[in-house]
Amino acid sequence: MMKTLRHKQIQFWVYISILFLFPVLFLLYKSFTLPMRYETHLHAHFTMQGWVTLFSENQLIQATFVSLGIGAIVVILNLIVGLTAGYALAFYDFKGKSLLEALILFPIIIPLLAITIGVHIAMIRLGIADTWVGVVLIHLVPTIPYAVKILRNGYTSLGTAILEQAYVLGPDPWQRFLSIDLPLLKPAIRSTIFLTFVISLSQYVITAIIGGGNVVTLALVFFPFLNSANSTVLAAFSIWFALLPFLFYILIELLFLLLPYQKPWRTRS
Repeated sequence: MMKTLRHKQIQFWVYISILFLFPVLFLLYKSFTLPMRYETHLHAHFTMQGWVTLFSENQLIQATFVSLGIGAIVVILNLIVGLTAGYALAFYDFKGKSLLEALILFPIIIPLLAITIGVHIAMIRLGIADTWVGVVLIHLVPTIPYAVKILRNGYTSLGTAILEQAYVLGPDPWQRFLSIDLPLLKPAIRSTIFLTFVISLSQYVITAIIGGGNVVTLALVFFPFLNSANSTVLAAFSIWFALLPFLFYILIELLFLLLPYQKPWRTRS
């Protein structure tokens, strides 16, 4: 039994290394070496060209902070909508529930560009085109369906019994959410945060249309470099681009540690 368990653990780490660690390490290696040509020798040539080109981009730092800010707001709005809509869809039965669930998933089915063109006209009339507010709102279109679906499934797996016990004990809704809902829904909330942030961060076309060039995110800075044949520069930009979700994930985990149910006095009482 122990041999089988150890064998599965070894297989797991081998798969993780092949699927995740090796690509990251190879990308890091490529960012510090010159592209290999057919005529040249196979040995690598160390260079800082990729990172120098990366940090010579004037809008890099500003675009990074803009992307982080927009992504954070999109995540917060997705959690608000996802938790409330997910709770209602999981525990309430009402007419048109199936239709509502289908409508929520429509942005995934319908081409996003078609939605963006129509929304852009409305935003121009409302005066929020070419602003960060319009970009945040258009980023909700491809992210809300995933947030509602994930959190609905989270509430469904949670069930009503434990929530009914909380009602009997009589805490206020906010205290019940922090002490019961949030700890039990943490895996679903963590998945929602990471997925919605990555989707928001990677939006190029809809950000360019709604932002009108006034709102410059990291995707707008990064995508023009895809035309470059220099793999060193592309590798450096890719690592910088991939660092943002990783750092945001660490920040969220640190915030989870500050929640009331994580404090020692809650476990001692």
